[in-house]
Amino acid sequence: MTKNSIKLILSVAAGLMLSACGSPQQDGNGPSDSFAEGKIKILADESFEPIVAEEQVVFENLFSKAKVDIQYMSENELLNLFLNDSIRVAIMSRELTDAEKKVFDERKLPPIVDKFAVDAVALIVSKTSADTLITVSEIKKMLNGQTKTDRNIVFDNPNSSVVRYLKTFSGNSELKQKNIYALKSNKEVIKYVSEHEGAIGIVGFSWLNDPDEDYAQYVQKVQIMGVRDEGSKEYPKEYFKPSQTSLVLKQYPLSRGLYILNSTGRVGLGTGFASFLASERGQRIILKSGLLPDSIPRREINIKKE
Repeated sequence: MTKNSIKLILSVAAGLMLSACGSPQQDGNGPSDSFAEGKIKILADESFEPIVAEEQVVFENLFSKAKVDIQYMSENELLNLFLNDSIRVAIMSRELTDAEKKVFDERKLPPIVDKFAVDAVALIVSKTSADTLITVSEIKKMLNGQTKTDRNIVFDNPNSSVVRYLKTFSGNSELKQKNIYALKSNKEVIKYVSEHEGAIGIVGFSWLNDPDEDYAQYVQKVQIMGVRDEGSKEYPKEYFKPSQTSLVLKQYPLSRGLYILNSTGRVGLGTGFASFLASERGQRIILKSGLLPDSIPRREINIKKE
């Protein structure tokens, strides 16, 4: 039995016990809710809006009395609200730092943290671009202004988790080179790259899978770059694009986890949604989206005898 299965069983049992006790409870910080009904607000990193929104739709269809209000925003905005106790459930691309954990420990509400998927940071160029390969060292040099290039590098916005990831990845806390630009969203990055042959865009991988009608036309006009990690012990000469295979085998070097953090301090709708994400149904949605589930669902094959 996997760790996610154990957590789900325990959470469901707790939820059933709570439901048996009567109506949803009030936590003093929002609407009444229980494990599978009521209303709750959840903060979510806008980098993961496509996959989180899909999970929300299925969850609310399964539990008709549950209403999940997900507010998408940049990582910095999300952390500000989460640390200030405005909303107590958040979906992020990282776990909390020691300093951030201390804030919750002092409130005696340490978050329960569950990883439910693995995403990739993808580099994209125009379909008309012939330059579709890049190495890890080349990416770092570009971000640090150590290469002479006329190519514009664009990402979503200065406060995003993608930018924070790139700063950590490159060791550069500024990213203020003249050819590096912040736009407003992943959609804008995809649109910009589709219209500018010399540009390189950096986006969350989930935005390139199953796009909505608003920007599907732009996704069709870009392509994902292959990345080679020269420092890899196993694959120093091979280029990889983000995929479930390259993520599970740790071949693609630009990856990050998806986490749900629950600091409500009780079993409620936040627990129910987190348990759903970790469940086989929730993980199958991740699998179908093209991202990597934290726990790959079993595939059942029925063999019929003639």
